[in-house]
Amino acid sequence: MRTLVEPPPSSHCHFCGGDLRLKLIQSANRGLDLDSEIFVCIKCGCEQSCTVSHDHNARHMPDPKAA
Repeated sequence: MRTLVEPPPSSHCHFCGGDLRLKLIQSANRGLDLDSEIFVCIKCGCEQSCTVSHDHNARHMPDPKAA
């Protein structure tokens, strides 16, 4: 049986230590191929964002404004 491992500290809220869940991925800079990922804490509801390199293999979410 595999040993359970704690998730990395980056997946925890800076304020209360709760788990972060992915809320939204937006294009941050098309020229540099960067995305902005927004996470929400399941305990306190605080939002945190980070900028990452765009993953061309990831499935794209439909734009909610287009509907």
